[in-house]
This record gives sequence, structure tokens and C-alpha cells, in this order.
Amino acid sequence: MKIVAVEIDSVGNDIDYSSLSKIGEVTFFKDKITEDNAKERLGGADVLCINKSKITAEILDKIPNLKLICEFATGFDNVDIKECAKRGIKVANVAGYSTMSVAQHTFALLFYIMEALKDYDEFVKSGEYASQSHFCKLDIPFHEIDGMTWGIIGMGNIGRKVAQIATAFGAKVIFYSASGRTDHNSEDEQYEMVSIDELLERSDVLSLHCPLSDKTRGIIDEAAFKKMKKTAILINVARGPVVNEDDLVKALEDGEIAAAGLDVLTVEPMKKDSPLLRIQDSKKLFVTPHMAWASVEARSRCVEEVAKNILAFEKGEARNIVG
Repeated sequence: MKIVAVEIDSVGNDIDYSSLSKIGEVTFFKDKITEDNAKERLGGADVLCINKSKITAEILDKIPNLKLICEFATGFDNVDIKECAKRGIKVANVAGYSTMSVAQHTFALLFYIMEALKDYDEFVKSGEYASQSHFCKLDIPFHEIDGMTWGIIGMGNIGRKVAQIATAFGAKVIFYSASGRTDHNSEDEQYEMVSIDELLERSDVLSLHCPLSDKTRGIIDEAAFKKMKKTAILINVARGPVVNEDDLVKALEDGEIAAAGLDVLTVEPMKKDSPLLRIQDSKKLFVTPHMAWASVEARSRCVEEVAKNILAFEKGEARNIVG
């Protein structure tokens, strides 16, 4: 079996890819597949492994021998599924590999903001702490999660893991189902399901773990911010367009909410003229470059899952086939 794996830089050069090499002949490329390079790189390939490459009908026309496309990701909206189906090409994704990593980063974002860690670190490293007579510094107040109401949009694998951790810290967890369901399932029955308006009004911390869909695009906008507590902290580790960034900047500047931590943006990489760059106070806004999913363990699991998808396909099994 001939396998071509592209965008390896987006999965990491520190990851072991031997599970793919054991399956067949593998060719690796750092960058994306495009119309210009598809024929040259994928000639005779049976399997294409991708992350963000846009696989269009025009590209598929250049690679008639392709049998399987494997995503190094959960999302598969970068592939034209209908065109693949017309050509008998299967598409497989991986799910659940990054749950622990994203849940962990959710709290990393929160703690960095809520406990003003940048300010305290700079206070110590600048020598100011060594120069003062008092043993502590108390001029930047912070609060405990214990007793807070933690709101979640998107109670899937990641949302549930965050709910478990927040509960362990003593928070009261409430959630809104991004899919629109109104009944609990067995995995989230211990948490209170509420309307979106009630979620916004009650949450001290609001974390987003939902997929991007017509129902969730822009769900956190100017109207939503006006319903939130002025002391609320927003955490978005879902998809950038779930939050209207212009409205977020205005809400932060006007004091509609206290702070926000983002790992995902509407445009990635961030635009040089992004309105988010107007806010330089890291106690108010903290942004990481879409890396919540990317612990070493999560990326290793991702590659292993792709290998399992290919092996299953060889055996005629429909493992993680989408569309």
C-alpha cells in the first residue's frame, strides 16, 4: 500500500510515525496538497493523510487511484465528501484523541487569567519581590472556582471532561446543548441543562466545547455578552467563529465581561490587523495559537488512530468512515 502523509509540520516532527511505515510505503511532505502539486505527489497513492489541506473535485481529478483519505483530525469539512463518494474514495477521521489535552488547556487558560500569573511572574523576575519587605503581594485579587457556576456549551467528550474537573474544584456545572437536544443522556444527567439565556446569565466561567455549525456560528455575540455577568470569564477552545471577535473586543473594552481566554480564532493564523490585538492586558485577554489539542500524547494518539483506520480499511472494515 502506498501512503502519502502531508502537513507533517502540523502534527509535529517530534512524533513517532513508525505505525504508518509498518503498513506500507510512506512518503512525507511538510506542506499541503494543492492543485499544482497533487498529481506529482500523489501519483499511484492509495492513501492520503492530511490535516488542513482542501481536497476539492479538481484535486481528486488528478489522483484517480486514491482509495482512502485519512484526517489527522476530527474535523473533515476540508474534504469534499460528495465528490469523494462519487469516486468511491472513503474518508476517515479520528475522534476523542485530544480530549485530555483540550480539557487541560481549558484550565490553563483560566488560571493564567484568573490568577494574573503573568503579572506575578514579572513581579518576581524583575527583582521587585526581592526588594520589598513584605512576604507576599496582594494587590491583584483572585477568586476560587469553588462555589462558582461553570457554564458549558457543548457537552461532548471534552465538555464532559471539563465538567468533571470543574466539579472536582467545587463548581456548580450547568450546560446548554449545542445540538439543541432538550433531554439528558446517561453521561451528563448529573449536570443541570439550561437554556442558552439562562446559561449566559448564570455562568461565572463559560467554556465553549461545541462543533461549528449553523446553530453555533456566532452564538457568542454582542447580545450574548450583554446577558453575561460583568465578572464572567469566557474560554473558547471550540472553533473561532463560535465567538464574534469584534463583539468580544467591544465587550472587553466596555466591561461587559471580565476576561476571555482563546485558543481558536476566526482566521488562523491571526490577521495582522485583528481587533484582538488592541487588548494587550493579559488579565483581560489571553490568546494561544490553536495548540490546546496538541500535547505530545494527543498527537501520538492521533497518528496511531490514523494507522488503525488504514489497517481497518485494508481489512474491509469501515472504521471511523465519515460522510
